[in-house]
Amino acid sequence: MGMGTSIFLIAVGAILKFAVTASVSGIDLAAVGVILMVVGVVGLVISLIWLLQAKRRGVPVARERDVERDPYL
Repeated sequence: MGMGTSIFLIAVGAILKFAVTASVSGIDLAAVGVILMVVGVVGLVISLIWLLQAKRRGVPVARERDVERDPYL
């Protein structure tokens, strides 16, 4: 799960927890919202840890293209 997905889950969970007033029989939407927010936060933390470990090992996270040597330009 990437950082974008984690932020999306946090946002959807917050909407379900704080903004939705509808009720569905058999489902507590506020509880589903809290679960989505927790899963999103855990995914975000794991993504940030992996990103920091990759930087520490020297693995290139993102590369810039060398414009002078690119044969397609």
